[in-house]
Amino acid sequence: MSIRVILADDSLIVREGIHQLLEREDGIEVVASCRDLDEVSEAVRSVRPDVVVTDIRMPPSNTNEGIRLAEELRASDPTLGVVILSQFSEPEYVLALLESGSDRRAYLLKERVRVRAELRSAIEIVADGGSVIDPKIVEVLVTAKARVQESPLADLTPRERQVLAEIAQGKSNAAIAEYLVLTKRAVEKHINSIFLKLGLAGAEDVSKRVTAALLFLAEPHDLAAGKSARGE
Repeated sequence: MSIRVILADDSLIVREGIHQLLEREDGIEVVASCRDLDEVSEAVRSVRPDVVVTDIRMPPSNTNEGIRLAEELRASDPTLGVVILSQFSEPEYVLALLESGSDRRAYLLKERVRVRAELRSAIEIVADGGSVIDPKIVEVLVTAKARVQESPLADLTPRERQVLAEIAQGKSNAAIAEYLVLTKRAVEKHINSIFLKLGLAGAEDVSKRVTAALLFLAEPHDLAAGKSARGE
């Protein structure tokens, strides 16, 4: 059965471009294309999609319509996935998206659309109940928080910060091990150490721990953007 997708962006060029990308993918069906918040809200009610792929800023106010839509859908239809595509890497947008939970939510920078497989993967993951956060934004969050004086993240080793960034992207232990060229046992040890240091060891599952970690990173300290080197 195909994943039914609604596209929402005030730019016709962007909508058509994404539509053309997705129509080449087996198992994904674009069932509506919308230009503003009212249109996408009506389309959700009428065509009952599995996932909404939306920009953050659309009419009527061109501020945070995509985030507001995700919040409304969390209450009205919690099984519906939302993929935010944005040109903005500000962490506050991501944290607003995840405030009520990370399940069935994704936040990708629009540059990722150039890689069709990444967009398809995000759609499939949220449709299946998972979450995806753009790696660049995770780097900003982890790096900025680590620089805050007396932050528990400052106690993490460089390798633990790398592992935390991968966890926040929703990767499995096996995927983290492969990406960082570690053994699975080493990854498990790093994860145990990370969440002990962050006071999150009692969380019930990975999804909740990821959400807690991201919310922790959102504390109102210095969230100035910075580049994170993937060094040891």
